[in-house]
Amino acid sequence: MNSTRRTFLATGAAAVAAATAPHTFSQQNPEQKQKNMSFYEKGNVRIHYEEAGSGHPLLIIPGGNLNSTISFLSSNAPFNPMDEFSDKYHCITMDLRNADGGHSSGPLVIDRPWDAYTDDQLGLMDHLGIDKFMVLGFCIGGPFIWNLLEKAPERISAAVLAQPSGFSTEEPDFYYQANANRWAPPLLSKHPEITMEMTDDFLNNMFRSNPDFVFTVTRDFVRTCKTPVLVLPDDVSAHPYDVAMETVFLAPNSEVSLFPWKQPANRIPLAIRHITTFMRAHQS
Repeated sequence: MNSTRRTFLATGAAAVAAATAPHTFSQQNPEQKQKNMSFYEKGNVRIHYEEAGSGHPLLIIPGGNLNSTISFLSSNAPFNPMDEFSDKYHCITMDLRNADGGHSSGPLVIDRPWDAYTDDQLGLMDHLGIDKFMVLGFCIGGPFIWNLLEKAPERISAAVLAQPSGFSTEEPDFYYQANANRWAPPLLSKHPEITMEMTDDFLNNMFRSNPDFVFTVTRDFVRTCKTPVLVLPDDVSAHPYDVAMETVFLAPNSEVSLFPWKQPANRIPLAIRHITTFMRAHQS
């Protein structure tokens, strides 16, 4: 794995450097940065979302685990795609249902937790009249993207997975514990109709019932996925390097960025250039 990893890093860095031109972080005028806050409602689900820019649609999924909110993009993400890409694309992002600090709400769908979130994402795009779109996601956005690719492959023209989440053999219970400690308590405090047993069942179905790989799909699916994907791997327990690279090796139309791409900070513009080139090549 070490020799393979070194080869991939050298190849990825060379490819990015050769394929892209000098770039600095996007500088936009106030009109380009202006965002439109709105809500999408369907039954007892209410999703807060924002839009910026115009052009081919790009759904952006913030990180932050089940506390994924729009604010993550400006406070914790390595870069803010809403700022970087709204001069080229119609960027759409949203608060995850029931995320602490967000403004989206809905019931706990205990028997199909991942699919319920995917329903929200596809429902929002339907609400906006968008059929085909690209998707970029941080952290937990990785499993969400694979679920979107399995459930609606005809709608996704390309996908970018930045520091994607996955199952860590070193900390196999990481995601259950993180959400039990940081997501469940504020949810329980605000919703007396939701019990601790319900959140436990919900998290068990998300992160313990199929504790392997990317949580949402199988390796067999990734082998057959024809959608172009670009992976920007990380190397921490929450974003295991080996899982990210396994998806790169398995997916037939995959690309990988240079690694590490977040540190030092002057590497981030290289990653943004790679994303820009990738999306330009695959937008429908």
